[in-house]
Order: sequence, then structure tokens, then C-alpha cells
Amino acid sequence: MRRFLTAFALSLTGLALAGTAPAIAQAPVETSWSLAIHGGAGTIARENMTPEEDAAHRASLQAALDAGAKVLDDGGTAMDAVEAVILILEDDARFNAGRGAVYTWEEGHELDASIMDGRTRDAGAVAGVKAVRNPILLARKVMTDSPHVMLSGDGAQDFAVEQGIEIVPSSYFDTERRREALERMKADKLSALDVDIKFGTVGAVALDGEGNLAAGTSTGGMTGKRWGRIGDAPIIGAGTYADNRSCAVSATGWGEYFIRVGVAHEICAQLRFAKMPADGVVEEIGNFLRKQISNGEARAIPGMAEQAQKISDEVMADVKELGGDGGIILVTPEGHALYSFNTAGMYRGRATSGGIKEVAIYGDE
Repeated sequence: MRRFLTAFALSLTGLALAGTAPAIAQAPVETSWSLAIHGGAGTIARENMTPEEDAAHRASLQAALDAGAKVLDDGGTAMDAVEAVILILEDDARFNAGRGAVYTWEEGHELDASIMDGRTRDAGAVAGVKAVRNPILLARKVMTDSPHVMLSGDGAQDFAVEQGIEIVPSSYFDTERRREALERMKADKLSALDVDIKFGTVGAVALDGEGNLAAGTSTGGMTGKRWGRIGDAPIIGAGTYADNRSCAVSATGWGEYFIRVGVAHEICAQLRFAKMPADGVVEEIGNFLRKQISNGEARAIPGMAEQAQKISDEVMADVKELGGDGGIILVTPEGHALYSFNTAGMYRGRATSGGIKEVAIYGDE
């Protein structure tokens, strides 16, 4: 009977991938952890990068990845790992988040961030803050120390002061490279897309040893943005989403399109529905496999990584069809760390307790 159930379960999983039967829900994998990070997606090609620039970006990604991996390897939470990654990237002027954020039309900086706990689906976000050194810290405080999900502008900054979050002068975020981009945009009457050849938003998604997921995203937005423009990064369900039942996602790209598609939630919802057990025998087989997993006899239902990749690619294709571009990172409850992007490249990295540790930039890596 045991052999029959195992074979039958695997055959049903194969059918699910073909679209003829639902995949079987899975319990979290033992005590393993998984992490994926990004630092923006866009027109990122080898011919446009010097060897020194390439090496510097890889070193920055590796430092952030190592910080998050250490938290998880030491038994820390997914939320803490996501925060650790994003703090490093917000302080790195190579990325469009925190220090190094792009300039608004009025030559200032307006920062956005969000974070979400997949265990409880609690979330916090801030938009349009101008003097908070690390917006990801403030987003988490909104989640833990306020009755709200999103705060914006002056009110968010007042809350930051109350919570003891570090405030810095606007000049802290200034960089010559970002100033030149704004000046070129105004002088040549270019669009933000002409000067932002990549979207430098940063983000992280993680699975911890307790089987909990988390996601976070932080950005300076688009060069020359006006009228209090807000993109997808601080919007729960568009740029950030985490749900222990399905996945954790952080996005980077042309925010207006990610909002319209609801990219992060769309991917997680599709994956959750694809894994939902049907009645009767399929549910019984799901219980059987969950028991196997809890006894350490099985680690993952075959096809789950492929299913998650397929769904992510299809949602990103939908974004592209509407006219948008960018990418996402994703971690599943089974520990799969995946990427999907419709651009030439994406600054990215992933690490797992199983020994994977890599950073990449270009699409062919």
C-alpha cells in the first residue's frame, strides 16, 4: 500500500504540472533554510560594465547574502534575515535604496519600503519618507508597533522619531551619479526609463528553520518622480508578499505595471491554489506524504520548484505584455529559491542550508 500511495502521489503531481489535477499541499521541509536577494533588474549587460564595476556589485551582493545567511544558519528568523540583507543594501550607494537613492524632480529623495511576515501575514510599509536612514526598519516598526500597515510622508517620519529610528539629513542620500542622471533627464527631456537603465530596488525573501517565510523590499523609486509618486515596493501584494501557505516574493521593476498586475500576491495565490489538495484520495495521499516528511523520509514533492518557476515566469510575461519590465525573487515553503525576470539582467543572489551560495548579474548566468 505504501509503495502504491507513493507512486500514485508522484503520478498525480506530474498530472498537476500538466494542468489536469491539483498538486498536493506540502508541509515545510524539516529544519532547512533558504534565502534569495535582489538589487534591481533592467538593461544590465556585460558590455556596459567594467570589470571593476562587475566585481564591486558582486561583492556588495555577496556581503548582503552572507549577512542574511548567517542569521538563518544561527537559527534566526526569516524576518530578521530579510532585515539584515536590506539594511546592508540600503547603506550601499550602488543601489537605489537608502543611501544612493535616485533624485525626485525637486532634487530631493523620497524612500519607500515594506516587509511582511508569512507566518501571520502581518505587514508594515512606509512611502515617501525623506530623512529615514533605513526605511526597512521603519516599515517593520509600522508592523510591530502601530495598528496600521502603511504610513506615508511626514506622518511616517513623525512615527520614526517616536520609535527612535535614525533620522539623517537629506544630503546623506546624495550621490553624484544619481544627480547626473536627474540633470541629464531634465536637460534632454528624457523619461525616467531613459536614465534608469536598471531599477535598483533591493529586496530579500527567506525561509527559516521553523518553516516561516518573510519578504521585504526597499527603494528610492524612479528618477525625476513627481507629485508624490509611489511605486510597487511599499504596496503589499504588488512589490512584497509572504504567506507560509505558498511563497514569499519581492519585486523590482517598473512599479506601475507591478501594481496593476498585483505581481507578488498573484504569484503566491496561484502557487497556493496549485498546491491545494482536492477531496478524497488526493487529500489522503497528501496526509501520507506529510507524515513521511515529518519522519524525515521525504524532503519535497517532485515538481514544486518547476511549478513555482512556471507560475512566476507566466506572471512576469503578463507584466511584459502590458508594457512593463523587471523581475522577482521567490522562496517556497519547500526551500526552493528562484528568480524570474524579463530584462537583460538582475542583480541577484541565493543561499540555502543545502550548500547553494551564488550571486549573479546577467541573464545568461
